[in-house]
Amino acid sequence: MKSRALPALEVVDRAVMTLHEIDPLRDRRWRDLTQRCERSSLFHTTEWLEALRRTYGYQPVAFTNAGPGEPISNALLFCRVNSWLTGKRLVALPFSDHCEPLVESPSMLAALLESLKPMVGPRCRYIEVRPLHMPVNVEGFSPSADYIAHAIDLRPDLGVIEDGLHKNHARRAIRKALRSGVDVEVGRSRELLADFYTLHAMTRRRHSAPIQPYRWFQNLLDCLKDRLTIYMARLGRQPAATILTARHKTTLMFKYGCLDPAYNRLGGTPHLFWRAIEDAKQEGLVLFDLGRSDTDNPGLIAFKDHLGATRTPLTYYRHPPHQEEQQWLPRLASTVYAKTPSRLQTVLSSRLYKHFG
Repeated sequence: MKSRALPALEVVDRAVMTLHEIDPLRDRRWRDLTQRCERSSLFHTTEWLEALRRTYGYQPVAFTNAGPGEPISNALLFCRVNSWLTGKRLVALPFSDHCEPLVESPSMLAALLESLKPMVGPRCRYIEVRPLHMPVNVEGFSPSADYIAHAIDLRPDLGVIEDGLHKNHARRAIRKALRSGVDVEVGRSRELLADFYTLHAMTRRRHSAPIQPYRWFQNLLDCLKDRLTIYMARLGRQPAATILTARHKTTLMFKYGCLDPAYNRLGGTPHLFWRAIEDAKQEGLVLFDLGRSDTDNPGLIAFKDHLGATRTPLTYYRHPPHQEEQQWLPRLASTVYAKTPSRLQTVLSSRLYKHFG
């Protein structure tokens, strides 16, 4: 596939860089890069990007200094979000915890970002990047949000990992789930997805948060196939807690977790995470990425700490800097949503969710 060359732009080191715009869903070089680059994650994959496109209509795009036909070693991945409500922007990536720049060095990252800055204008309100480890030190790109990322190193023996679980908040909860007769169902059937979504909607309503459309999870299942797994804790036949995970190379990604608070005392959720850890060890995976947590959610942060996970600061960057007057929209949406009758919340969420990517 041919790439589209952007005008040559002068970067910070006064060198001239010509950027090429490619479609990662159609350019085979993108898949090659994600398989070759150690820093690539689930969120870089064509399967994840296709699910975003099918569900929300986002157009994925990557910018690289590699010309047509040349192998790609440096690239930045985005989705174009074209919203009448929240504006047009480049985001890396919507509804994705992080999106590490696939570049060879911080200086190359700076050069690519510097070259992208002139794209901001009437057709693009801002550019946002979400690196996990690569530092961003480019004039005009400022922190826009801070989170905590957690991950569990799966390379030690299973017994060592178990010793890292908090004695009271994790190991004791797992034993309690076993004594209480909590069963774990593992799979990716449509029936299991429907039960997952029931708990997902229940959890989101409890937190007065918009509910992601059911088709998002259907598309994840259709695109990721056997790389996606649902773990469901049941008491009898009743769904009690559930988590959704997905694999990319040697990493297991935890993306969604929800529960019925009536069964919270049974310890179903820690039990599910431990089962996922056991399965990951059997498959030879080396990292369990637990995703991001809001800094003002100490309960979730503590839960992941109790699983023996290691914390990493996670900062998003935006050019131009975040404007204060734009912060009212999410707060207003949350307030209005909380007052909406539950029977209408799912419909409202399905129509509006794509505007907040």
